[in-house]
Amino acid sequence: MSGNFRARRPASPPPGVSHPVLVSQRFPHPRDEHLDADERRIAASKGFAPGRTKNFPPGGLNITSGEWKLLFVIVLVAAAVRLFRLSKPNSVVFDEVHFGKFASKYIKTQYFVDVHPPLAKLLITLAAFVFGYDGQFDFKDIGKIYDHVPYVAMRMVPATLGVATVPLAYLTLRALDCRATTALLASIFITFENGMVTQSRHILLDSPLIFFTALTIFFWCGFCNEDKHEPFTSSWWTWLTLSGLSLGAVVSCKWVGLFTIATLGVSTLYQLWNLLGDLRVTPRLFFRHFVARAICLIAIPVLFYMAMFQIHFLILENSGDGDGFMSSEFQHTLGGRGMADTFADVALGSTVTLRHVNTQGGYLHSHAHNYPTGSKQQQITLYPHRDSNNDFRIFNSTVEENPDFDWENSPLEYVKPGMRIRFRHIATEKHLHSHEIRPPVSDVDFQNEVSAYGMPGFGGDANDDWFVEIEHGDKRDKESTKRLRTLRTTFRLRHVLTGCYLFSHKVKLPEWGYEQQEVTCNKNAVRANSLWFIETSWHPKIPASAPKVNYKLPGFLSKFWELQQVMWTTNAGLTDRHTFDSRPDSWPRLRRGINFWVKDHRQIYLVGNPMVWYTSSLAVVVYVVVRGFLILRAKRGFRDFDSTKVVKYDSLCGFLFVGWGLHYFPFFLMGRQLFLHHYFPALYFGILLSCSVFDLLTSTLRPRVRLQIAAVLCVLAIWNFQHLSPLAYGSPWTKAKCEQAKWLKTWDFSW
Repeated sequence: MSGNFRARRPASPPPGVSHPVLVSQRFPHPRDEHLDADERRIAASKGFAPGRTKNFPPGGLNITSGEWKLLFVIVLVAAAVRLFRLSKPNSVVFDEVHFGKFASKYIKTQYFVDVHPPLAKLLITLAAFVFGYDGQFDFKDIGKIYDHVPYVAMRMVPATLGVATVPLAYLTLRALDCRATTALLASIFITFENGMVTQSRHILLDSPLIFFTALTIFFWCGFCNEDKHEPFTSSWWTWLTLSGLSLGAVVSCKWVGLFTIATLGVSTLYQLWNLLGDLRVTPRLFFRHFVARAICLIAIPVLFYMAMFQIHFLILENSGDGDGFMSSEFQHTLGGRGMADTFADVALGSTVTLRHVNTQGGYLHSHAHNYPTGSKQQQITLYPHRDSNNDFRIFNSTVEENPDFDWENSPLEYVKPGMRIRFRHIATEKHLHSHEIRPPVSDVDFQNEVSAYGMPGFGGDANDDWFVEIEHGDKRDKESTKRLRTLRTTFRLRHVLTGCYLFSHKVKLPEWGYEQQEVTCNKNAVRANSLWFIETSWHPKIPASAPKVNYKLPGFLSKFWELQQVMWTTNAGLTDRHTFDSRPDSWPRLRRGINFWVKDHRQIYLVGNPMVWYTSSLAVVVYVVVRGFLILRAKRGFRDFDSTKVVKYDSLCGFLFVGWGLHYFPFFLMGRQLFLHHYFPALYFGILLSCSVFDLLTSTLRPRVRLQIAAVLCVLAIWNFQHLSPLAYGSPWTKAKCEQAKWLKTWDFSW
C-alpha cells in the first residue's frame, strides 16, 4: 500500500498570488542567520561566535546595559582600592628617586638620559606642571619628605591608568567571546592583585606600561572581530588604527612594549597565512590586507614613537647632566653648549682642548690636586664640562727644553704625523706625563699612570714626549689626513719612552678624584678608547681671516638614532647586582618581592596576590599539557579539532599563551638587572588565560553554578589581598601579623 502512495501537490494559487511559504512544524519561526552544523564548524574555525546577528556591534562587543552598570561598579571598586591613602607615605618611595627627578629635569628643561622612552615620564610631568611644581625638589633619597611637590597628583597618573586597566580586562574577554561571569572574574583578579596595586600607587612607569598593553590587546581583539565580520569598513579601519596608536604608546613607555608588538606581529602573520591559503582571496585583496596592516601596525607606531622623542627634545632644550652621554655634535644643539667658530689649523704653540672620542667626548683635564698614591703627582682626568683647566698648549719637544726658545716669534709650524710633541697645562704650567708607575685605580701591568709633572721654568723630561699618529681625517677636508685639523682629524698619542697610548675608559676615580673619569697610558689599548680629537684651537700668529670650523649640528633623525643607541648601551650596562633583584625563573612562583620603603615598623613591599599569581601560572601549565595532549590525539587519528568548542578555546587560549610567553621568555636572554615588576605584562596575559580556562571548564554548567564558583574564587582573591594589604599601603601592623603574612621564607619583608 505504501508503494502506491502519492503525495498530493497543493493547489495552485490564483493568478497574481505567490506560493505560500511552507513552515516547518519543528521550527515554526525561521531565522535568516541560522547555520547548520557544518556551517557552524566552519564559522568557529574562522573565529566566529556561534550564530550571527544582523546588526554587528562595534568590535564584536555585544555588551548589555546591565553589564555596563556592572562595569561602572567595578571601576568604582578599583578606584577605591588604588586611590586609598594615596598620599601615604609623604616621602620618596623606591624608583620615585629616578622618575620624580626626571620630572624635575623636564620642568627645568635640563637634558637628561634615561633607559626608557619618554611617554610615561611626560604624562607624570604634565600632572606635576599642571599642579604648579617648579622642579626644585631633588628626589635624592628614598624616604626624603616631600616639600612643595604635588606628589599626589603625580602618583594619580599611574593610579588612574591602573584603575583603567580593570575595565579593559573585562572588555577584552568579552571581545574574545567569553561569558560575562568570566570577564567579571578577570576584572576582580586585577583589581585585587597586590603587586599591580602597589606598583600603580607611586611615581613609576609600570602602571602606564600595563595599561597601554591592555589597551592594545583590547583594540586588537576588536579589530579581529571586525576582520572576521567584514574587512575594510570604516569600523575595521578604526580598530586597526587604534591598535597601531596603542602599540606606539606601549613601546613609548618602556621597550618591554616591543614584546607586545611581537605578540600582535605573530597574530598578524597567522591572519595573513590563513588569507594566503584561502582560494577565495585574490592576490589583489591579499595585498590590500598586507598593506593596511603594514601601515597601521608598523608605520603608525613608529611615527608615534618618534613623535614622543620630538616632544622630548623640544622640552629638554638646555644643557644638563645627561650631556656626557651624547656626542659632541649632539651636545652643541643644547642651550649653553654652543661654541664659537675656531681655527681649523693646529700649529706648535696653539692653545687646544682635547676630547676623547669613545666615551661621549670628555675633555682631557688637570687640576691642582695630586694622586694620593703612585707618583703622587698632579691628576690628569677626563672631565665632561668646559673649563679653563681643559686648556693645553702644544710644543715641539725637541726645542721646548731650551729655556731661551721663543715660540711666539718662531715661524708657524703645523702639527703633522710622527711629530714629537709635548702638552703643557696652561693653568698649572705642568706637562702631560707618563711613566712606569701603575695607575691608582686600574692597577694592572699594561697600564701606566698619566700625570701632570713639572713647574714654571722647568723644561721637562723625556717622559713628557708623545708621538702623533693620525687615525683618519674628514672627507670634507683633504688636509685633515696630512696634519692635525680641529674637529676634522682623529688621532692617537703614543708615549715615546714606553710605547703606550693615551687612553681613557668608563672607570671613575674615587672622591679624591672628584669622580671624574680615569686617564691612563695603555700598552694594550683598545683602539676606540685611545682616539682623540681637538675641539678648539687658538694661536696668536694665525690671522683672524684664516679658515675656521665648527660642529655640524645634527637634525632630528640623527639625534633620535643616537639617543636610541645610548639608551641601548646604558640599558645593557645595568649589570650590577641589586639587593632585591631576581631572575625570571622565580617570577611565576612569586619567590620574592621588592622592598620599596620602610619606616617605623611600616613597610611597602611589592609582592603579588598568591591566589591570583599561582592560578595564572597553573593555567599556563594546564594549557601546555592539554595542547600537547590534543596534538598527540590528533596524531592517533582523533578529530578533536572538528569540535567547535575545541577550536574556539584553542584559538582563544593560544593567543593569550603566546602573549604570556613573548612577554616572559625574552627576559632569560637579558644579563641586566631584573626585578619582579618586569613580569607584570606577562602576568596580565596569565590572568586572562586563567579566566579563559575557567570559562572552558564551566561551559557545561548552569549559569547560577558558574556564578557561585566565580564568587568563591573572587572571595579567595580578596582575602589574599586583604591579608597582604599592609605591604601595599604601608599601613601599621603588628609583628605577629607580619610573621603570619610571610608564607614563603624567601619573602624578605620584616616588621
